[in-house]
Amino acid sequence: MQLIICKSKIHRARITHCDLDYEGSLEINIDYLEKVGMMPYERILVVNATNGERLETYAIPGRPGEPIFRLNGAAARKGAVGDMVTIMAFGLFSGEEARGFRPKIIVLDEDNKITECKGSLAEK
Repeated sequence: MQLIICKSKIHRARITHCDLDYEGSLEINIDYLEKVGMMPYERILVVNATNGERLETYAIPGRPGEPIFRLNGAAARKGAVGDMVTIMAFGLFSGEEARGFRPKIIVLDEDNKITECKGSLAEK
């Protein structure tokens, strides 16, 4: 049996930009993508804690060092600048692989700086 397990999570990110005139996606600093093991253009689930919206899109790599979270295209209608979101990516695991698996999680502050590493990142 295959299980869908959360493998990566960026928690409490603040939306910094919304650009309706773009094809779609969420731009995320490439450093953050690499830290949690998300791939550029990987399918992601974005949960908006500010307004309760949820959306699926894909991650676009942003420039390193810039703590930008930019909702693009139709996704820009699901949030506003300052909204707090959680971004998750999932993977298919066998029952054996899933047992004991710990995702890579980062928690951000109001300026989108990493304040905490959790899951398998906390073990390093």
